[in-house]
Amino acid sequence: MEMQQKDLTQKQAEECIFCKIAAHRISAEIIYEDKSVVAFLDIHPRAPAHTVVIPKIHAATLLDLPDKELQPLFAAAKKIVRALLSAVAADGMTIGINHGEAAGQAISHLHIHLMPRFQGDGGGSLHSVVHNIPREPIATLAARVRKVVQSLP
Repeated sequence: MEMQQKDLTQKQAEECIFCKIAAHRISAEIIYEDKSVVAFLDIHPRAPAHTVVIPKIHAATLLDLPDKELQPLFAAAKKIVRALLSAVAADGMTIGINHGEAAGQAISHLHIHLMPRFQGDGGGSLHSVVHNIPREPIATLAARVRKVVQSLP
């Protein structure tokens, strides 16, 4: 079973557009690269210098990324945020990860969106994206989540 999963992941990586960008098999406006991460301008930008930051290894979601790859990914994102704020004189930054199809993830490769924001640009906060008010009391949800968190390794 493990071999089948490895073969499936390899096949996904071979067909993945972000893996192709990371391997320089297709072109992109790359603005940052190191041994673990590539960052490039989004081809369908929602803001000036809208950037996508990806790990070079194929990981469909945050849960698929090995822990040792988290630090390089987020350190690169932090560095790029600093650069974008300066380069386009942005007033702020929306930073987001669409995790799974229901959350709007269109490409099955973990990626962080960095969207420079400007006063009066008409965009909302992340709170404006989801309108699914919980039916249960917050304390009930918190207790359920704490129980699951405590059971995880």
